[in-house]
Amino acid sequence: MILFHKAADNFSEALPVGNGRLGAMIYGGTETETVLLNQDSIWYGASVDRINPDARGNLEKVRSLILSGNITEAEDLLRCAFSGTPQSQRPYQMLANMEITYRNMGKRVSDYHRILNLEEGMVEECFNYREGTEQYQMRKEYLASFPMGILVIHMKASGPWISFETLLRRKRFYENAGKLDEAAIYIDGTLGEDGVKFLLGMGVKADGVVSVLGEHLLVKNASEVTLYISCETSFYSDYFKEEVGKKLAAAYDKEYGEIRKQHVEDYRKLYDRVSLHLEGEENNYAQEYFQFGRYLMISGSRPGSLPLNLQGIWNDSMMPPWDSKYTININTQMNYWPAEVCNLSECHLPLFEHLKRMVPKGRKVAERMYGCRGFVAHHNTDIWGDCAPQDIYVPATYWVMGAAWLCTHIWNHYLYTLDGDFLKEMYPTIKESVLFFHDFLIEDQGEMVTCPSVSPENTYIMGNGGKGCICAGAAMDNQILRDLLEGFLKASKALNIRDEMVERSVWMLNRISPIRIGKYGQIMEWREDYEEEEPGHRHISQLYGLHPAHQITVDKTPELAGAALRTLERRLTYGGGHTGWSCAWIVNLYARLSNGEKALENLEKLWKNSTFPNRMCNHPLGDGYAFQIDGNLGAIAAISEMLVQADEDKILLLPALPSKWAAGCVRGLRLPHNAEISISWKNHRAVYCALKAYQDYRGKLYYQGKCHEIMIKRGQTFIVEV
Repeated sequence: MILFHKAADNFSEALPVGNGRLGAMIYGGTETETVLLNQDSIWYGASVDRINPDARGNLEKVRSLILSGNITEAEDLLRCAFSGTPQSQRPYQMLANMEITYRNMGKRVSDYHRILNLEEGMVEECFNYREGTEQYQMRKEYLASFPMGILVIHMKASGPWISFETLLRRKRFYENAGKLDEAAIYIDGTLGEDGVKFLLGMGVKADGVVSVLGEHLLVKNASEVTLYISCETSFYSDYFKEEVGKKLAAAYDKEYGEIRKQHVEDYRKLYDRVSLHLEGEENNYAQEYFQFGRYLMISGSRPGSLPLNLQGIWNDSMMPPWDSKYTININTQMNYWPAEVCNLSECHLPLFEHLKRMVPKGRKVAERMYGCRGFVAHHNTDIWGDCAPQDIYVPATYWVMGAAWLCTHIWNHYLYTLDGDFLKEMYPTIKESVLFFHDFLIEDQGEMVTCPSVSPENTYIMGNGGKGCICAGAAMDNQILRDLLEGFLKASKALNIRDEMVERSVWMLNRISPIRIGKYGQIMEWREDYEEEEPGHRHISQLYGLHPAHQITVDKTPELAGAALRTLERRLTYGGGHTGWSCAWIVNLYARLSNGEKALENLEKLWKNSTFPNRMCNHPLGDGYAFQIDGNLGAIAAISEMLVQADEDKILLLPALPSKWAAGCVRGLRLPHNAEISISWKNHRAVYCALKAYQDYRGKLYYQGKCHEIMIKRGQTFIVEV
């Protein structure tokens, strides 16, 4: 439960609701009220061809300049010949504000509270109102129903004194507003030339007087009011206007209690799968933050919706920071780190649907920019699956690993679910990503490397004192390639596919550059052991192999694990982890190094320094801060990692348990191979551990130096003697 005793003054105090496609930020209020509305396909502009026609003809020249050490000249050529034309993809936008003006409450209000009810997936607002010697009660509930595809606001008063007028207001890019029917209003529009078309409708059912005047919906002297909000767009259906009408009509036909019950049952099917309890009041923030993150994922990413962008679906701007796109050099991926382990596998599906949407665009980019087969994406994509380079920003723009990293999620989802139909469906996508690198990689010094590339979004110092970003074979590229190729080969084996492409992939995998240790005892970020311009940089790309991958582990690669620890120490010594998402990544990294104290130290830092009052993660932006959801979701993945870690071969029980978490329990975390684990511990020692298998399960569990061999039949539960 997240509680406020006043209406929100700004976005950072508003409370989110959502059903995947539709979202709202609830500010509350007694005299006036604003409800910020979002819909996941409200992106400005149409799909355009941004591929720079001069890229392919200059590829070999760029490569030659990089390999000969003429970095500045290579970067100058890349800016002109490889940047997108135009340089930017499309922005995500707010939908509208719903504005309510109440007529008879004034300031005679007491006992106000506004709550995000995590148990039932809704926001509640309650207060008392005094009129003369009489006191009345008001209760409002705000929910986003996934089964019905609508937002609902329900008001219940202790007397017939609810009177208000409301309208829908959008800052720009809409054409019409007015009466939809005798109890509903609308706005509609087109988001730029040939852009997405939308219709936003709002209807009301009340036991008072209802009317529509102009673009205002009015209610007088009611004791119970239910508002229904629906928005549909041409992105999803040519019949989007009819869909709005159907959804509003379906809502009118149901009592609010039935809609509420259906919503709660649907929501709790997901939410109740996992519980976390940490003894001690000082740990309440961690368990709240954990379940709030799961709430955000359930509310923002459901089958049939778009995947979570930089702000999930909750955005209050026409031009949000970084356009609120899909930044795929870590941020989008981080959004989905907790999906499998936190038992929300269905919420992962929108990412795969969007990945398929990217393939046709990525094929064109691969062929016309690089002369390669397969598909490729750079460090951003948008609603249209645009894969051309974004921005003219050398430290990030000319990086070809975005789609490859996303494709590593395919094998991970299969590993947790063992869904063979899913793997068959997504196999062509991962295959096309691999195919691109069959053509794109070059051989240099006996290794197969990317060229050109960068290490997102860092800058190195060359021996002559100059600065550079462009390189060949950055450490992160090699680590992602290793995951991509291994995932492809495992998928091929699971599907009984053995062909020339599989054979070639085995050959390539054996020629990917190994992880190397540099002069400071750190994991090298580039092929040369450069100094960094910013040693405390927010990206820690060279540690991809530690997390999210399992290429660096304490038990199997202790020397590399020590170098990873040294890398982290250097980053933090120089001020790293200063953004929410970066701090969340650091928590995951320390958890993988079995350092619970450092993991908790950085989790507390994230909570104190990078969290708004409404628990949403903040990101420094100029003189202020902007919401970015990746910190929230990266953090809950990290909390899971502190309690249990698992890969294809083993389970580690309580691998990074900090001293402050002396006692607690967690139920329902997922494991690879379609299993589930629940753990209880006291005095820092496990006292109970149970595994439930949804298919026949065989594996090893390690705890305090002891290995437990586990074999479970489908549907059975196995109690580990800890």
